[in-house]
Parts: sequence; structure tokens; C-alpha cells
Amino acid sequence: MKTTLSTQNAAAFASPLLAVFAADTNTATGKDAKPQPRLFTANDALTKAAATVLASGEFKAGLGETVLIHAPAGLKAERLLIVGLGKAADVSIHELRKAAGTAVRFAKPRGIREVAIEFPKTELPAAPSAQAMVEGIHVADFDPDTYRSDRKDQSVQTVTLLCTDSAEIKRGHDEGTILAAGELFARTLVNEPGNVLFPLELGRRAKAELEPLGIKTEVFSTEKLHELKMGSFWAVAKGSENPPALIVMTYEPKNPTSKDVIGLVGKGITFDTGGISIKPADGMEKMKYDMAGAAAMIGAMRAIAELKPGVKVISVVCSAENMPDGKAYKPGDVVTAMSGKTIEIINTDAEGRLVLADGLHYAKQLGCTHLINAATLTGACVVALGMLNAGVFSNDDATYEKFNKGLETSGEHFWRLPCTAEYRDLIKSQIADIMNTGGSRWGGAITAAMFLKEFVGDTPWIHLDIAGVAWMEETKPWIAKGPSGIAVRSIVEWVKSY
Repeated sequence: MKTTLSTQNAAAFASPLLAVFAADTNTATGKDAKPQPRLFTANDALTKAAATVLASGEFKAGLGETVLIHAPAGLKAERLLIVGLGKAADVSIHELRKAAGTAVRFAKPRGIREVAIEFPKTELPAAPSAQAMVEGIHVADFDPDTYRSDRKDQSVQTVTLLCTDSAEIKRGHDEGTILAAGELFARTLVNEPGNVLFPLELGRRAKAELEPLGIKTEVFSTEKLHELKMGSFWAVAKGSENPPALIVMTYEPKNPTSKDVIGLVGKGITFDTGGISIKPADGMEKMKYDMAGAAAMIGAMRAIAELKPGVKVISVVCSAENMPDGKAYKPGDVVTAMSGKTIEIINTDAEGRLVLADGLHYAKQLGCTHLINAATLTGACVVALGMLNAGVFSNDDATYEKFNKGLETSGEHFWRLPCTAEYRDLIKSQIADIMNTGGSRWGGAITAAMFLKEFVGDTPWIHLDIAGVAWMEETKPWIAKGPSGIAVRSIVEWVKSY
């Protein structure tokens, strides 16, 4: 898809579909409060063309709600699509992102390949608004039907933003395009089945995507794990016929403005059976998504390559399959991590934290001064937060605040959970330094975070548990069911803050 900017008057712009946003301006509440939809436009011709529909009461301007007008009077567009933003008082750049995506997804199944969207007249800042809209446009064009034999190409080819001649809008457009490309690459990786995307293939695709953009990408396997004494990572990997992949991606700024080195560490379990502690069959097919944390890091590195922040970034992805082979690790085993810390295996389905343990320590060895990891780590986090928020943990308040500030732009939902010292006792082991689970149902997301905390020491660190939000369980007006691409935008905003 290509997005372009045009300063042409929306009424005079010839397009198969012109979209304009509307919000409910009624501030009253209660069952008798009638919606009062109003277009976010200063264009009199658009207002006049939509007047009858808006006055009818049929369209309430709910978020993602649409109404279509064929052959709108006074406009050159063949169709006028009105997209709801929800309550006017609540409109933020994130509603603009969703509304722009809704316009694209409305067009796709109707065979409309060219769309125009009028840039809404609001009090919101221009650059973030444009960035959010472009992200929404590109994200909406993705569908997960890659391997369907009857697959039809329904992609929207061109979206034109009708706007003023503004450097801020241009900057937002360009940055949004870059971030969306990273997010879409992550979603494409997560969508691949486990028999296609095994660990070394993940490394190959990362290298093919990133090296042309200037990211040094190295892909190592079994010998390197043994050389580095990554006993925790190897324990998970050794049960599979497919060898593991240690993927190291490095971005070096030409003109650094910071002495910090940011480390991005991703869990890359390309398929998770649970190992000897095997998962139930029901829903196991979705476990191809267990590398969504790795995909987020690779997608973020793709965006970083083009945004060119002034800080060095190193990403470490630890990728393996967790299989119940005769060579697989077992409950009761004791393994030694790269750091020298010994781990008693309580449950082989708590494998993500084992690969991350060595990945985090290795990132420190490579010189990273600040760390962030992402992983579909625990079902317990889904129990705690549902499928609306991801969990975020940190050992440093200032580092967390930088991440939290970036959510204002990224629009992704994270909720901070504790990982304070009193939880440490829950992972104590009698035979080794620590256990790989807390040994009970209680506080499972927290005990997983406490495990990871053991391997970062005093290095400022953020842990993202994205298990509940990495896969969209249902289609929304602005995004398809399937991989969500969560965390790419938030990770990039956090890196930019340095």
C-alpha cells in the first residue's frame, strides 16, 4: 500500500471512496440522551452532503461505526464514508488511528482499491495525529489468510490524506509509515505456521529484512550456545530436531547523541508444545505465536533502522522449539544459565523465561546499559489483565516512566504489576539457586518477572508480558483477527526517549 498527502479540496477530489470522521458532540448522559454526530471538517460541501444522514438519527458516531452515502451531492467522490470516533470529548489520536483503519477495512471487501481520507479538523497536534492515522491505515490492510488456495488480493493500493501543506503532517506521515512497516513485518512473522517458521528460518528472515537497511544481523546456533555456556537456553532447545537460533541485531548511529546502549531481548519460541509438561491439545495450534516477543523486537529494529535515533541499539532474540523429545529437559532437572546461576526445572512449559535468562545476560555482556524484553510469557498475566492490557514490570521507576510516557503516542495498553523483593521467596529452590516457576497458581506473572529479574542485576530493565494481547481473538472494524503486532510502537518510543 502507498499513502500520499494532497492539499486538494476534499469536495473536488475524485476518488472511489472519500472518508470523513464524525463524533458525538452530545455531552448529556443517560438512556434518553440522543447522539448528536458532527463531522470533524471545515468543508461546507462535506457537511452539506452528510447533513441528511446525520440528522436522521441512524448514525450515532460510535467508534468504528460507519455509514455510506452513494453519489454524494456536491462532491467528486463516488462514495462518502462517515466513520465514527465516539464521544467528541474523548477523541484522541488513538481514535483517529482506529477510524483511519476502519475506512481501509470498509473498502477492502468491497473491491475499492483507492481511498481518500480528509484529515480531521481537531485541536489535536498535527504530527502525532498524522502518524497515528497512517499507522492505522497500514495496519488495517493486513489479513492472515496467507495460505488459502482461494485467497483474493483485497489490498487497498492507495490512500490519500487530504490535508493542509504542513511540515508537521509530513513528519507524522513519514514516521507513521516507518512504524507501520515494522509492525506489519512483526505480524507477518507471528502469522507463519511452525512448520514454516522454525528458529533458523526466523533468523534468515530477520537478516534478509534488516541487513539491507543497515542493521548488522548475525544468526548463531547450537555451537554458539555451547561456546557461551547458555545452559538455560540450550535446555529448552535440545528437545527439537530443529536447531535453535541466537539472533543478534545491531544498530550503530552515525552521529550518536547518547552514550547509552539499549538492549531489546525477545522470546522466540517458534512453537511451544509445553515440552514434557505438555499443553492440552485444545488451542495448541495457536502456539505458533509464542515468538511474538521476538517478532516485536525484529519489527522494532526495522523501524529503528529507518528512524535512525542517536543511540546504539542491540537486539538479542533467543529462538527455539519446545518439544517433548527423548532428549528434552525434564521436571526436576537442574540447568546452569550463562550467568552461572543454577535453575531447578519445575515445569517445562515455563520455557520462555529460560531462554530470556540467557538472552538478557548476553545483552549485558554485549554492553547494553538499559534492557527491555518482550514475551508471550504467562497465562497468569492473561488471567490478571484479560486481553485488553499487557503486563509491564520494571526494576527502575525512571526507566518505567520513560516507557509509560511513550504510551501516549503508541496507544498500546500496558498495566504495571509489581516485582518487589518480597516475591523473591516464591522462586527459591532447595536444590538450586532458583526454580523456574513459583510452584503454585498464585502470582504467576509476577514470579515469572522475578525469575527474569535475577538475570538483569542492577541494569535498568523493563519486562513486557504480552501473552493476552499478541493475538486478536476477534476482528475489529480497524484490525483483522490474528497477530496484533503489539509492542513494536511502544518499544520504538522507549528507544527514542534515549
